[in-house]
Amino acid sequence: MHVVFSHGKESGPWGTKIRAMAGVAGRFGLEVRSVDYRGMDDPARRVSTLISVCRALGDTPLLVGSSMGGHVAAAASAEVVAAGLFLIAPAFYMPGYEALTPHPGSQPTRIVHGWSDEVVPVQNSIRWAREYDAELAIIPGDHRLTDSLDRVVALFEAFVADRVAG
Repeated sequence: MHVVFSHGKESGPWGTKIRAMAGVAGRFGLEVRSVDYRGMDDPARRVSTLISVCRALGDTPLLVGSSMGGHVAAAASAEVVAAGLFLIAPAFYMPGYEALTPHPGSQPTRIVHGWSDEVVPVQNSIRWAREYDAELAIIPGDHRLTDSLDRVVALFEAFVADRVAG
């Protein structure tokens, strides 16, 4: 199984969170791929890129996305079969783009969001989790969740363990 990471609008493919979670995936013996969307501001283009990457893998990936990458991963999950969807502060219901908020596939989904997120209001994840029956962990922290990285990684590890077991 591959774990495919989608980074946010202002970050890159191997930021701190992705590197930490990639280490977890590696301990489970999973292949890791992080798509580079730098210079690609259009979310629809990012979604089509992720779909192409997933279709070329030859297995059922676990999709992970942060911020705009969460939006991208959720949108792609409606087009490709995914083992799971792990989203960090996903950019859902953003002003002016509410209609673009994705409808996911039917895979297990967990969202992690910081109570003090100043970029994407935590209420957006609460709403989406309610609408799509997703697990939701709201933890201390801002949009980047840097101060809660250990907690994010632990939640990711538990999610991966559940997917690998079965």
